[in-house]
Amino acid sequence: MDLKVDYAFKQLFGSEKNKEITVVFLNAILTKSGRSPVKQLFFQNIEIGGEYEEDKKSRLDLLIETENKEIVNIEIQINNEYNMVNRALYYWSRIFSEQLKEGQNYKALYPVISINIMHFNLLKETDAYHHIFRLYEMEKKYPLTDKIEFHFVEIPKLITAWKNNQLNPWEDVLTRWLLLLGTVDRRKNHFYDDIYQELEEIAVEDKSLNIAMRVWEDLSRTKEERLEYEARLKQILDEQSKRVDREQLEQEMEEIRAQKKMVEMQKEEVEKQNQEMETRNQEILTRNQEIRAKMEEEETKRKAAESALEQSAKQMALRLLEQGVEHAAIMHATGFTATQLDVIQQELKKDQK
Repeated sequence: MDLKVDYAFKQLFGSEKNKEITVVFLNAILTKSGRSPVKQLFFQNIEIGGEYEEDKKSRLDLLIETENKEIVNIEIQINNEYNMVNRALYYWSRIFSEQLKEGQNYKALYPVISINIMHFNLLKETDAYHHIFRLYEMEKKYPLTDKIEFHFVEIPKLITAWKNNQLNPWEDVLTRWLLLLGTVDRRKNHFYDDIYQELEEIAVEDKSLNIAMRVWEDLSRTKEERLEYEARLKQILDEQSKRVDREQLEQEMEEIRAQKKMVEMQKEEVEKQNQEMETRNQEILTRNQEIRAKMEEEETKRKAAESALEQSAKQMALRLLEQGVEHAAIMHATGFTATQLDVIQQELKKDQK
């Protein structure tokens, strides 16, 4: 069984008969934040919320109370729903607030510790696989309270560190327990035989780890447990498949929207260019009309000038004809041809009659 599947995890760590294993596993985590070792623990109701009819109810993976009244919520998550931090904050706030019963003093509130084990990477700022968060003053870094604490464990980073020979499960108790969780990866259908063999060797000396590995093997062989596990695993993988399909559909829709936006932008650009071209064409048309009007005006003036000049020359020719000047001299002076001069002379004769 892949112990990162919540059903298998709860069968191993959430059972009264395996409580000693859970104590060792829990202490391996809590000692990293300087908390006192847990000697005794009590499994609590795993449903929170629902104080009012409209409240959202949530089922926790594992809720534990220690003999020191510390409350520990352990969540195991295979699929990345991209809401892990908010989810952890929400669970913590509900558990913390539900401690206080009507009439109780705020002193009755005890620390709530949130442990989140994830089969995906959450924090990009570091390659470390175990992160602990508390409330600190930003400049001096002193803690505000010990009543809020978050642990985030990223199994893929753990496996990467293992492959890079950066882990020593012989010396670090938490490392060996987390490696136990990472031995099987059902999403990749992979079994890390090298991890398993190393843990088997350590288990010769580590009684709690030895018991955990034997219980794990028994769970994997029991038909009823196996069927429950496979059903839960199928549900998880189906949810993952649906999420991937949904993300792919959303990505395709986003690409379609981006393409549509690009087409609209191109269309707007073409319309803008067409508008600019139409404006330029209109300006050219207006300019051509102005030029044509000016040319017509100039042509009218030219014709008028030519007409006036012709009339003046005609008057001169008439006077010269009356004075009996020879035709050759008149033609030379006015520029008229012999034919034009004959016409003018005939007009003169008509006027004299």
